Amino acid sequence: MSTNTPLLQTIEPDDTSTVQVPSRNTTSNTRPAVVLTPTNNNMASTPADAESGIAGILKQSAHPAALFCLYFFRTSAIVVYILCGLLTDNYVLSTVVVVVLLAMDFWNCRNVAGRTLVGLRFWNQVDDDGESYWVFESRDPSRPANPVDAKMFWIALYVFPALWLLLFVVSFLRFSLSFIPIVALALVFNLTNAVGFTYADRDAKQRWANSIASSGWNMGMGGIGGQILSGAMKNSVGKLFG
Repeated sequence: MSTNTPLLQTIEPDDTSTVQVPSRNTTSNTRPAVVLTPTNNNMASTPADAESGIAGILKQSAHPAALFCLYFFRTSAIVVYILCGLLTDNYVLSTVVVVVLLAMDFWNCRNVAGRTLVGLRFWNQVDDDGESYWVFESRDPSRPANPVDAKMFWIALYVFPALWLLLFVVSFLRFSLSFIPIVALALVFNLTNAVGFTYADRDAKQRWANSIASSGWNMGMGGIGGQILSGAMKNSVGKLFG
């Protein structure tokens, strides 16, 4: 699997952190200057400030609209699939609605939710020789993602394929052969995003480990000792995330 250099400009940080230093007072009651560094994760300061349930999650999210759309499309596809037999007898209409929701979820997860919530994006590219390979992008590791957004994104990425796999088993046991192609398509879409973002996250951590080793070399750890330390760091962190 080969990767290209990440285009960090395309991955926008949640917020641009700024540092404000108030001016010092020259009077006799001078107090030390207070440096304010706002956080970019919108987390509640105390447990009492945090709301429970969906409202609390959206309140602490840095991108509530993207998080809502991620779960809306994924949940709607499963709900429509389960209730299609109760809402209408038109099999073609039910299939079209589920497929449209699955396509919208696939595009939203890969191009919007992954980029805004965890700072990752991937796609498959074919070169002039006909060779297919993955291309990954990731945000600067010095600007981490919102912890609530990251947690909810990875939960959605792995839980919903498991739900579709369960529905596939149920359809197979009930001999509902007409619904198996829909579930199979849902599994393809969901598993593609799960595998793609897993490798994108692994690739980002690998490049982060390599950058740390390179920075250690540039900060003066040259010579044989620096080479040994850099090689040990690359190997250890590479095995951890490889």
